[in-house]
Amino acid sequence: MKRCRTFGDLEKSFTDLDKSKIAILPVPYDETSTWMKGADKAPCAIIEASAAMELYDIETHSEVYKRGIHTSPPLECRRHPEEMVREVDEKVRELIEAGKFVVVLGGEHSVTIGALKAHANAFKNLSVLQLDAHLDMRDEYEGSRYNHACVMARAREICPAVQVGIRSMSAEEKDKAPREDIFFAADIAGKNDWQARAVERLSRDVYISIDLDVFDPSVMPSTGTPEPGGLGWYEVVRFLRRVSEERRVAGFDIVELCPNVSDKAPDFTAAKLVYKLLSYVFIHAPEGHARKGVDESPSVQGSA
Repeated sequence: MKRCRTFGDLEKSFTDLDKSKIAILPVPYDETSTWMKGADKAPCAIIEASAAMELYDIETHSEVYKRGIHTSPPLECRRHPEEMVREVDEKVRELIEAGKFVVVLGGEHSVTIGALKAHANAFKNLSVLQLDAHLDMRDEYEGSRYNHACVMARAREICPAVQVGIRSMSAEEKDKAPREDIFFAADIAGKNDWQARAVERLSRDVYISIDLDVFDPSVMPSTGTPEPGGLGWYEVVRFLRRVSEERRVAGFDIVELCPNVSDKAPDFTAAKLVYKLLSYVFIHAPEGHARKGVDESPSVQGSA
């Protein structure tokens, strides 16, 4: 398997595992995707593109890389999705127990299940925020309960969930999730009043899963299952900033990039999104995040 560079192409002094507050875990898994393949190439594509980022974030007036960002070797998972979920769970638990804020880079969306299991073990008051074009609430698809189309059905068995940006689902899914927890793209486009309602549905600690097809294809064309009518860059990042201000982000993943060798801009957009969300999280959580069994008090909120 190809070894990735380090996220941000940082100097070694900012990538040491023991000293870093943040751990990037690449999970190049793409076994259950049902249309365009290529998500297994996404983690390295994102990391390669991240080398071109400016490390100063204008909006937050911060340089989050100074907290230390360690890039783990890509996790070589077994092909069966249930085994992959177990392997991701084990590795993410290991990183959390080492005191790291974990960012998982997929890979297809099924990698979220293992990462969420690990975070639910460490954060007892957890909910999951899904940003996605698809509801992903099938109980089983193509013979597997761990297919990428089932990820939120499995997630809701672990903790409560809020789903944002949805604009595609099957007839069998339409009654499977509480409507007050679903924010359809058509209902929120061009509006801001929905954000407070969405945040109110979340618990104190939040795991965020971002399927890149939440964005409109004009912003993010490189996904395995693009859907028209998606959200724009500023709609997404302003909502993420609000979540990080009003809740404690426990960890997050970015999934479903399908890199296009002829168009590197989507790879860079994904890398920028990782860095932007880290910037939000760490300006509002001076100590990084609550470690297992250490900090059970509400996080101190701040502003840029």
